[in-house]
Amino acid sequence: MSQVATVPESVWRRLALAPSLAVFVMLSVLPVVNLIAMSMHEIRWQDGRSTWQFIGAAHYLRLGADELLHKGFYNTLVFSFVGVSLQIVIGFLLAWAVSRIHRGRVVYRTIFILPILVPGILIGAVWKLMLNYDFGLVNSLIEVFGFQPMDWLGKASLALASVIVVDIWHWTPFCFLLLLAGFESLPQELHEAALVDGANAWTELRYVYLPIMMPVIVVTFLFRFMTSLKVFDEIYLLTGGGPGSSTEVVSYTIYRTFFTQDQMGYGSAMSVTVLFLIALLLVSGFAVSRFKGREA
Repeated sequence: MSQVATVPESVWRRLALAPSLAVFVMLSVLPVVNLIAMSMHEIRWQDGRSTWQFIGAAHYLRLGADELLHKGFYNTLVFSFVGVSLQIVIGFLLAWAVSRIHRGRVVYRTIFILPILVPGILIGAVWKLMLNYDFGLVNSLIEVFGFQPMDWLGKASLALASVIVVDIWHWTPFCFLLLLAGFESLPQELHEAALVDGANAWTELRYVYLPIMMPVIVVTFLFRFMTSLKVFDEIYLLTGGGPGSSTEVVSYTIYRTFFTQDQMGYGSAMSVTVLFLIALLLVSGFAVSRFKGREA
């Protein structure tokens, strides 16, 4: 009697993953390859058709002398580091406080996550009205306390800080949720042991929870930092990169290069460079996260 050949389980796994892998390649890898190809060509539109002229690395050589791009990189890093750091601090404290509440925890959690549920275009419209110099709510409130109104979005020294505040309000709930999940996964015995040792709330937070939560904090910072590097909607809706270049960020520079200046090849070179730097930061960040996890 002939024996029926059986297919190894590893082969079935590869076959099961093949459709997902094909979709991933079509939606991720192919666009990146096309972007790299565009970055090495001068692309012009004529009679409804695009003409590609190969120029090699000429677009990449232009990046070093582009002062607007340098300003965009600087503003993006300031926006990301300052904004995300404050989001982590506020989210950590809120998550710690909510984790210690036994009654009404669901209510507090719902209130704290509301900002992240609001669409970005609505956030931009509402905050632009609130920060308006003439009739904004923020200026109306500070005038009550005897302060002079401020041009929050029209003054170069205040515009970036104002956008960072809006971003903190919008994205702190994301950090809060991840950190709250980390707090709720910790064993209750840690809190009980700290009470037995006579630790107060601040000592317990500093010497017990903070070291144990450090891997979660690092991962949350990385996730939020990577998404903050792509900031566009808040800049576009609130300031449009102005006044001057005070709120210019990389994503907005790339947008203007593509769609306003019609320099598709140069915009592609910008995109590839930013993609490479983000990937480098991501790899470095996860290496730090793994190191912190081993320490914990």
